[in-house]
Amino acid sequence: MSTETTKKPSVLFVCVHNAGRSQMAAAFLTTLSRGAIEVRSAGSQPANSINPAAVEAMAELGIDMSAEIPKVLTTEAVKESDVVITMGCGDECPYFPGKRYEDWVLEDPAGQGVVAVRPIRDEIKTRIEGLIESLAPAAA
Repeated sequence: MSTETTKKPSVLFVCVHNAGRSQMAAAFLTTLSRGAIEVRSAGSQPANSINPAAVEAMAELGIDMSAEIPKVLTTEAVKESDVVITMGCGDECPYFPGKRYEDWVLEDPAGQGVVAVRPIRDEIKTRIEGLIESLAPAAA
């Protein structure tokens, strides 16, 4: 039975350091879905801070992720998510049947300047737009 209280879809983005790709993806999904999708991000080996070039690249598009901090991947975060999108963490991500898993092969922005991060950011944005279309078409 479908009601107005239907749980909104949730997505977890996972990369090794949770400092660049997964943070940009989470920021895009939060912004572009306008709250229609619950968003989480985590890393299998979280860095100490967010990649400054990723923060700068996102700021160029008016998205501020400077206050974000890398978070450790937990089994609970995976269990609570409908879709788990990995970005280079491979087998370190726990697997649960019944979840939608996608592996996005994206260049790692670690140690790169904003010029190198921009094309990664733009590819993530394109993928996020497609993800929103598949999960919450009304928000797209």
